[in-house]
Amino acid sequence: MDILEQAFAAARQKTARVLLPEIDEPRVAEAAAQLTAQGLAEPVTLADARPAEAYVDLLLRQRPGLKPALARRMLEKPLIRAAAMVAAGQAEALVAGATHPTRRVIEAAALAIGMEDGVATPSSFFVMRLPDGRSLIFADCAVTVAPDAAQLADIARASAASARALLGTARLALLSFSTGASGSGASVTRVRDAAEALRAEGLDALGPVQADAALNPAIAAKKGLDASEAANVLVFPDLDAGNIGYKLVQELAGAQAIGPFLQGFARPVCDLSRGASARDIVAATVLTLARA
Repeated sequence: MDILEQAFAAARQKTARVLLPEIDEPRVAEAAAQLTAQGLAEPVTLADARPAEAYVDLLLRQRPGLKPALARRMLEKPLIRAAAMVAAGQAEALVAGATHPTRRVIEAAALAIGMEDGVATPSSFFVMRLPDGRSLIFADCAVTVAPDAAQLADIARASAASARALLGTARLALLSFSTGASGSGASVTRVRDAAEALRAEGLDALGPVQADAALNPAIAAKKGLDASEAANVLVFPDLDAGNIGYKLVQELAGAQAIGPFLQGFARPVCDLSRGASARDIVAATVLTLARA
């Protein structure tokens, strides 16, 4: 089974709860109906929210110094209330973005859910389903414009966790125009510093490494790298490279790009494309719950 088939099979086994704050949008409503009919998930909506006061302490814990009156006003915003419901355990994951921009979804998740331990940088990834049956994770392709070394390491840590949840294993490659010590420059240094930090933590992380060496062990060997298997997580050096890279693979190789999914938060969060169809929302929801 490929990644989607596995995720659908797993979803039917546990029927987890998913918070869909945009249920009034017809595509989201149709997706919720499909999720229920197929036994994939139990949709939860804002109609299931408790009184706002039930979530005030939660926001105050996430944001020390926040005034209770301001927390109450924040909870009037649907996305923040939805994220608070997830943080309070009313659902395993948040799926939003059909009618809201990415920055609002990130804002709500950061305010109410908070970051995963050891991660300080919100980021995103795409699942790339290739025609030959392989699936890869590409990050960050939608959020962090120009990450520094610490942020790159954060993106890679979060991507490794996503890969373990969805692919079973994480083999990280931090991409660059240079492999090993063959090149120099500010961007190479950033990637090298991030990769060295990850290796010091015991993560399997190649970098800096060119894309061909990351994906082909024979080429890696010729370039002096010890890589017995191809990477399944490609971490791009900046948003330009990530966004261009996933779109090239989508258009030239016929890959299916599923996402973007947000990562780095304490609970799974999916940022839907505002052009997503009901079918896209179902697939994105199932993959988001697979990370729960």
